[in-house]
Amino acid sequence: MKKYLIVSVAACLVFSCTPGVSQPLNQKTQFSRQDSLRGSLNAERDGWDVDFYTIDVTPDYLNRTIEGRTVIGFKITKPFSVMQLDLQEPMEITSISWRKKKLNYKREGNAWHVQFPEQLKNGRKETIVVFFSGKPRVAVRPPWDGGWIFQKDNLGRPWMSVACQGLGASVWYPCKDHQSDEPDHGATINITVPDTLVAVANGKLTSKKSNSPGTITYRWTVANPINNYNIIPYIGKYVHWEETFVGEKGKLNCDYWVLDYELEKAKEQFKQVPKMLKSFEYWFGPYPFYEDGYKLVQSPHLGMEHQSAVAYGNGFQNGYRGRDLSGTGWGTKWDFIIIHESGHEWFANNITTNDIADMWVHEGFTNYSETLFTTSEFGAEAGNDYVIGTRKLIRNDMPIIGQYGVNKEGSGDMYYKGGNLLHTIRNIINDDEKFRQILRGLNKTFYHKTVTTKQVEDYISKESRKDFSKLFDQYLRTTKIPVLEYRVNERTVSFRFTNCVDGFSMPLKVTTDKESWITATTEWQETARFADGSDPKNFKVDRNFYINTKKVD
Repeated sequence: MKKYLIVSVAACLVFSCTPGVSQPLNQKTQFSRQDSLRGSLNAERDGWDVDFYTIDVTPDYLNRTIEGRTVIGFKITKPFSVMQLDLQEPMEITSISWRKKKLNYKREGNAWHVQFPEQLKNGRKETIVVFFSGKPRVAVRPPWDGGWIFQKDNLGRPWMSVACQGLGASVWYPCKDHQSDEPDHGATINITVPDTLVAVANGKLTSKKSNSPGTITYRWTVANPINNYNIIPYIGKYVHWEETFVGEKGKLNCDYWVLDYELEKAKEQFKQVPKMLKSFEYWFGPYPFYEDGYKLVQSPHLGMEHQSAVAYGNGFQNGYRGRDLSGTGWGTKWDFIIIHESGHEWFANNITTNDIADMWVHEGFTNYSETLFTTSEFGAEAGNDYVIGTRKLIRNDMPIIGQYGVNKEGSGDMYYKGGNLLHTIRNIINDDEKFRQILRGLNKTFYHKTVTTKQVEDYISKESRKDFSKLFDQYLRTTKIPVLEYRVNERTVSFRFTNCVDGFSMPLKVTTDKESWITATTEWQETARFADGSDPKNFKVDRNFYINTKKVD
């Protein structure tokens, strides 16, 4: 569930951003009790629902340490007396209090079992205060191998941040680190830093307080539910400008925070933001966080989808670090990080999966947002070229859906294969307005909610009035790409699918000399000469369907 978060971060940070890619969790094949404690809703987790977080943090740049406090408000949904909190080694919890009483707790790796002196009653709201400190894990290759980022900018000044998707927010602050439970009432983030630096975080800046000696606390408040891993401090020598985007829900505040010496380049590059917002509101519906505004924040790594404070580190250039991932030329017409990471505001931040195993919902739809933006700006064939061009990046190494309950992602194919799956579905529906309304309907139906892949799959089938269940099984749960075998003679074309799940079928747009439709199954079928009199020997499947074809004798 999504909830209200308050976070206070006091520190001097150097933020390092990398592209919106998850941690490398899909490589794990053996699982321990620690994986189950992290990835499942056990008896110490499912009895309470997070209402808000208040996080205070003060980083020490020179010593690479942080200290702080997390206030967790929660509602009791089942009676319990032991609560699991999460904080990863080598960080330490130093004390926990409830109703001004100290609580006993015991550490088990990255999980902390907190003992209450009595059983907490169903329906009540409670608050605990957790103090923490230590040297957090330092990011090696953020955001894929994440943690805290302690860097210097080009002028040698501190620049700090965090990247922790998959790895988890508990890498730096105590929380209930499970993707299904977001704070219903948002967050406030207080960051204390040297007064020579600026601290930026999610939501809106609600206060600045000067302290002595020589520090300042920035308070940022998030009004909407937010993923734990999205709560991020950015600390550096930032400057700021703003503009207003007039969107479907009225005026949206757009704020931009970049290092002072990058201001002019950023102002030019970020002109793409209004175009992006216009395109995505058309396809997906209103930006989901009008109350918190939209921000781009320059980061020490390539990028991440930090809600209402998108991390940007693409060097103020188009493409993905200047490259076109599709190889078609269209990917250098726009800034990959602005488009992709902002697309996550709808898919990942608005609609969030309960389990990281279903992360294709985040990445497949957001990958396809790149195609839809290309379509908006340059036309349908440009969009088709782009998404089809990315097929060369699909590995089919393992299923897209990972293993549930152990914090394990599926294949990285969730990006490009996920995007091509959605492109295939769009072409089967064969009605862009209906497809657009399905995308908008997903964001409206599951507004600020956490979901399963089944809910998303069922919604698409229901609203399209087409049963896509076998299609989802094929592309999400196997590594097989359907092969359409076909043979032709002077008068007919025969065809069937192989390399597919039982019961698989798919409508296909084909051409001989003109376009027509067939529905292929795993059984041989024969189509007589096409009504327009075209020659079956010219039989060809439309390129927009992600399948393989094989002509047989």
